[in-house]
Amino acid sequence: MNILIIADEPRQSELKARIGKGHKIECIDESEYYEIEGYEGYDAIFDLNLEYHVEVLEDYILLDDTIIVTSGVKSSLAELVFVEEVDCPFTLIGLNDLPGFIGREQAEISLLNDEDAIKAIAFFKSMNWPCHIVKDRVGMVSARIVLMIINEAAYTLQEGTATANDIDQSMKLGTNYPFGPFEWSDMIGINSVYETLEALYHDTHDERYKVCPLLKTKYLKSEDWY
Repeated sequence: MNILIIADEPRQSELKARIGKGHKIECIDESEYYEIEGYEGYDAIFDLNLEYHVEVLEDYILLDDTIIVTSGVKSSLAELVFVEEVDCPFTLIGLNDLPGFIGREQAEISLLNDEDAIKAIAFFKSMNWPCHIVKDRVGMVSARIVLMIINEAAYTLQEGTATANDIDQSMKLGTNYPFGPFEWSDMIGINSVYETLEALYHDTHDERYKVCPLLKTKYLKSEDWY
């Protein structure tokens, strides 16, 4: 397959590594947005920056045979399409593209249209990348769980109950998680953690996703936990 990746780092490299050999892959950085003309030759486009340039959906309509994969974490696919008021004749797939999640053995995906399930599964199978389809909701599933844990850990740290390292070590030993919540946060990136939690709280109004003030301060100062 001919595949175009429009993404920043580290997602660009993670995708290239996960898709693997046997496909022709081209990459462009988001700074080169957006000249859709000439994209007709691609079987699939991984446009992980689409949420920031929703207007390009109107151009993708011209590529009705191309599979479009975008981030399904901070915004649902239905919301993207609703905002731009377009009909999508192409297959639109949401991917859990948070840093560190792309390289997992199984892709977590969502669909704009349920009838595209067979096509989506076949597409990921062609890349030797098993996929699991979840509902088209902000945060998908695994991101909701991980970010909620990070947020709760930030509240625990803010209260002075334990240090970041104590919390990380306790979580790994007690739950057998591969990372502690603050290690996970640094891996994902404080910007993605904060912005996704904000999107989740806006979408659900669930107090579990209300951003901890300490976490917000880290975001505003662009600081990691370690």
